[in-house]
Amino acid sequence: MAIRKKSNKNPPVLSHEFVVQNHADIVSCMAMVFLLGLMFEVTAKAAVVFVTLQYNVTIPATETESTETITLYHYGIKDLATVFFYMLVAIIIHAIIQEYVLDKINRKMHFSKTKHSKFNESGQLSAFYLFSCVWGTSILVSENYISDPTSLWRDYPHTAMPFQMKFFYISQLAYWFHAFPELYFQKTKKEDIPRQLVYIGLYLFHITGAYLLNLTHLGLVLLVLHYFVEFLFHISRLFYFSDEKYQKGFSVWAVLFVLGRLLTLILSVLTVGFGLARAEDQTLDFSTGNFNVLPIRISVLASICLTQAFMMWKFINFQLRRWREHSSPPPPVKKKFVTAKGKPSRKERENGINGTLTSNGADSPRSRKEKSS
Repeated sequence: MAIRKKSNKNPPVLSHEFVVQNHADIVSCMAMVFLLGLMFEVTAKAAVVFVTLQYNVTIPATETESTETITLYHYGIKDLATVFFYMLVAIIIHAIIQEYVLDKINRKMHFSKTKHSKFNESGQLSAFYLFSCVWGTSILVSENYISDPTSLWRDYPHTAMPFQMKFFYISQLAYWFHAFPELYFQKTKKEDIPRQLVYIGLYLFHITGAYLLNLTHLGLVLLVLHYFVEFLFHISRLFYFSDEKYQKGFSVWAVLFVLGRLLTLILSVLTVGFGLARAEDQTLDFSTGNFNVLPIRISVLASICLTQAFMMWKFINFQLRRWREHSSPPPPVKKKFVTAKGKPSRKERENGINGTLTSNGADSPRSRKEKSS
């Protein structure tokens, strides 16, 4: 799949500009290497590790009907290869959305440089959040996690995952890992890089923690809840860029943001603090994937609580900044000194318009000469 941006310049091969302009083509070729490897017997075993999910286990569906089977998945070190391949896929999809959707809108709207970068960021994230919300909700419904909240901690450890559950986590990790090279491909400003590194790191830390500690049920619920609130914010920001009078979306987002933080804390304390704390088996066992011990439970709750507190602190600062911008009065406009003939007075010619000095004002050589005389 070749994706090329039109440009009159032909930068040197493997230069900085060449890689940035053609990164989608380069990544597409890398992904095609793994897909072509599936066609040959010599390379098929290695290519399968990158393209398909690993560590599958087949078990009977029911005790009475042994002919029917269900395929479940565990996690292991080979998942890193799968995450790498789908990270390449995420880069390709990112480039497609950027060139065929966001760039066309930017050319029509004529955004400034600041709005241009923020619009691209919100456009990419809103598409990802919407897709993840729909996908995650379908898993929650099919696995009956919503109708039965006790499934969040019952039968822990949740080492065996259905295909959709594992593929969801692999895709989440691949997407957030792809955000690192995108900082280079999108020429992100230096002052914006620390902020983006923080939230990318927080996503990877919590998603990886839920995946490795076998808290996939709780992690899925919290991700869908968080993604829905974030999708509302970024879609509201897109509407705001098209019409700066649009504020309703931000008001709804502010209410849901606070409710989302409270619901996240409630579900986390209910699952980790009460559900897992009352489980019979509370021994650390790496072979069975059981991490239900007091130090790990405290660490999980602490990381969730600290993250929610950090997000609330950023949210409060954001709301205070908006309130100050809307409540601050406009700067006063100074009146012009006009003579009877309707021409600017000498005072205005010397001081400039509205009190600002101009090239013909008090600092000009002519005015200094008149003053000395």
